[in-house]
Parts: sequence; structure tokens; C-alpha cells
Amino acid sequence: MGGTGKGKGTDRTAGTTRSVTVVGAGPTGLLLAGDLAEAGVPVTLLERRPHKVSNLSRAFGVHARTLEQLDARGLADDLLATGSTITQLRLFRRLSLDLATLPSRFPFLLITPQYEVERLLEQRARQLGVQFRYETELLALRQDTDGVDIDVRTGDGTTTTHRAAYVVGADGHRSTVRRAIGQPFPGDSVITSLFLADVRLDQKPDSVLTVDGAGDVFAMIASFGDGWYRVMGWNRRNEVPDDHPLDLDEVKDVTRRALGTDHGMHDARWLSRFHSDERQVPEYRVGRVFLAGDAAHIHSPAGGQGMNTGLQDAANLGWKLAAVLKAQAPDSLLDTYQTERHPVGKAVLRSSGGLVRLARATNPALRGLRAVVTALVNAAAPARTKALTQITGIGYRYPTPRGAHRLVGTRVPDVTLESGNRLYEALRGGRFVLITPPTVRLPHRTAPDDEPGTPPAVEHWAGDRRTTILVRPDGYAAWAQDDADSAAIEAAVAARFTTPDRH
Repeated sequence: MGGTGKGKGTDRTAGTTRSVTVVGAGPTGLLLAGDLAEAGVPVTLLERRPHKVSNLSRAFGVHARTLEQLDARGLADDLLATGSTITQLRLFRRLSLDLATLPSRFPFLLITPQYEVERLLEQRARQLGVQFRYETELLALRQDTDGVDIDVRTGDGTTTTHRAAYVVGADGHRSTVRRAIGQPFPGDSVITSLFLADVRLDQKPDSVLTVDGAGDVFAMIASFGDGWYRVMGWNRRNEVPDDHPLDLDEVKDVTRRALGTDHGMHDARWLSRFHSDERQVPEYRVGRVFLAGDAAHIHSPAGGQGMNTGLQDAANLGWKLAAVLKAQAPDSLLDTYQTERHPVGKAVLRSSGGLVRLARATNPALRGLRAVVTALVNAAAPARTKALTQITGIGYRYPTPRGAHRLVGTRVPDVTLESGNRLYEALRGGRFVLITPPTVRLPHRTAPDDEPGTPPAVEHWAGDRRTTILVRPDGYAAWAQDDADSAAIEAAVAARFTTPDRH
């Protein structure tokens, strides 16, 4: 970083630099930094907090789409070993979604604490060469046509200026990066007073995740698998500020009223109040600065979609930044981060907020709507599928140009290929994968990974499918064509893997 003592130093590379600075070492920042480092991009990760392994976290559920993204990085199986899975997601008592029907290698919700996700992502990032800077606070930033200057202060009071080609703010709902680029964060509080507690229980609940409510109270208990349990709840008649004292007796009282028992909870290692907002920035990109995860959008905990949406933001942005910095794509590719991920963030706000409002409904109109929604989803397969795939993240598709093949912009499911590999194994390393029918054979190519226009890995369907698909590193279809011959495929690949002056 440069600079010593209490003065101000400068580490400002002349001209254009290829590096990226990521601010925030939560799950979103860790996945993004690791992806960039794996692609050969120099990455510095800034974190205001000191480095320490925490056993406290708000998030505890990992959905199918996130597990698929982790699988493409070789981390999913290790994460599965840290928790337990559930196949039924219950909403409003009478509505239950069967996760076992998901068209995914991961037809369940993994219950594991956020710190286990962070542990694996940090380990990967370090192995790939990410430069970590803990106890380093961003003070200000200034961007120009070539890069971004970042003023930071370290734990000993030293201030320095660091330069990068791009900056990504993954620094949470109080994002300093967001404020530095002047982005508003419009929205409202959907729940004004929630509590969280990590406790031990004398009586083990019947399931890994227990959720219910009665009258004015709601409670949820989730097992961390190590003898500790996360309790979350609210009491409509005791909505107080976040700094209002919270004790275990209050947690036990609300839990008993909501679930019929407090399961003999004791030895709380953590008690906290918070409020749940629905907010989203208008722009995920401002010049050379991007926002991801809670820095870009926050919403209610309903459906457990917060951490998952942030991780999927990172998976979308990482390969695009790498392609631009390695001269494999024009800068305009980075605009698709906004067009693809902003609508998803908005949809998550709507769905999670809708779930909370219906769950807390007290007036007859909302209670009636809840009954209608429950009946519709229980009775109609299309409505049930939409709810299931939206909550788990596998049902989102990205906008596509007019005339594009029907598969473009959709998530490509994991399949076994002719080679015996699975698709998400072939995606490891951040590569594009071209899947063709077995009858189509393309000339063998070799190219160094850092050469502009590096071609995709070529695989073949294990069956008799006649569609050729070019799969992006994040598992979405970039291009597809039915009955394409080798010449058409070569032309499509050439159009997408060229230096910027040929795009």
C-alpha cells in the first residue's frame, strides 16, 4: 500500500492498471476476489475489521443455485459436510414446498452457518493469491478514465492511496463504497424489530429447521449441527430499537408462544436485535466502481435469500471483469452486470417482502390473500414451480437480444458429458464450455490462458441432443443453436472470443 507512520503514502501505478480492489471480506467479496485471482487478475481485498474467525453469523441457509456456483469452484462437497439438509420448506403453516423436486444436483436447502461458507471461500482466495488487507478502512475514492484512486486508513492510523483498474464494494448494507460514489439506497423497513440468538437446547427439535407463529409472535430455530442453534423471532407487540437490551428470558418467552416450547434453551453465546429493510441502489455500476451483495440490495430474511443473492452477484461479475481486463471483451460487457443482476435483486425484494407481509398479516384482506396464495401454490404446479425456483435461485433468466435462441440467458443445469465429466466440473477454473452434439467435431485448439481470445473448453453431450450451447463461467447460456454445423459453431465462437477491436 505504501506509506509509513501517520503520514500519507501513495502507491499509484502510472497509466492503466489491471488490478481490482474488492472492499469487504464477507461471502460476496471473498467469492469475487477468488474468481478474479483464479483468472490471473491481481486482487486486493480490503476489510475494515480485524481478521478473526467468528462463530457468529446471520445467514445459515445455502440454496441450490448457490451450491451449483460453489460446485463450479470445487467447494460444494466440502460445504455439504459442514451442515444438514432439508427438503421441505414450509410457509404460512399450510404451504410446503418440496425441494426434492428441484432439477438440480442439490435438491435441498443446506443449513450451515455463514462462517463455514466464508472459511472455504477465504481458504480458496488465499490459495489463489488474493492480497488481504485487514483493519483497512476506505476513506474516499476518485475515478478517471484509466482507473480508481482509493484513500485508505490502516489500524495504526496510516493513510495511503492505492490505485486499481476497478473497485467493487461488497462492504455490506452500510457500504462506504456506495456512499463514496453517491448512490442512494431507497427503501423502507419491513420489520422494525427482530432478535437473533445462538443457544444450546436440552430438547432437540424434530427437524433441522423449525418455523411457526401464533398470534403476534413468530419464531424459527435452525440447527448449526455442532450443538448450537440459531433462534430468530419477533413480537409484534414489543417492537423496540436495535440497541434495546435483549435477554434470554425474552427469547424463551417468544419461542414458547410461537412454537409451544422453548426446547430448554440455555447458555446463549450471542444475543442481538436488528431491523429488516428492503432497499436497492438504482445503479450497480458507476463508471469503474461496482456494488454487490448487501451493498447493492438488502431485504427481509424470508426465504433465506440474502447471502445467496450476493454470492450469485459475485459469480456474475467476476468473469466479466476478468474478460475485460484480459482484453477478451470490450468494457461494454460490464454494463450487463446491471441489466442482469438488478432485476434479480428487485425480484428478491418483492418475493421476500411479500412473504413477510403475508406471514404477519392481521387484517382480513391480507389474511384472505394469504389463503388464496396458499391454495394456488398448493394446487397449481406452474405456480408451485415458480415459487420454488425463484426462492432457490435456479429459475431466474437474464435478458437476451431479440432473435436469440430460447436457451440463451437461462441457467444450464448440470449434466453428465460424453467425457464422463459433469458440466459444473468442466466449468471449474472460470472457463467457458462449448457443448456440441457427438457428431460435431471441431479442430483442436491450444492457447495460453492469458492470450486474448482464449477459446472455450469443448465437450460433447452424452446423449443425442442436437443443440450446441456455449456456457458462460457462471453457468448461463451465452449462445445456442439447433443443428449447427462446425462452420456455424466456429463463427459463433470467433465472434465471442476476439480482442476488443474485433467485437
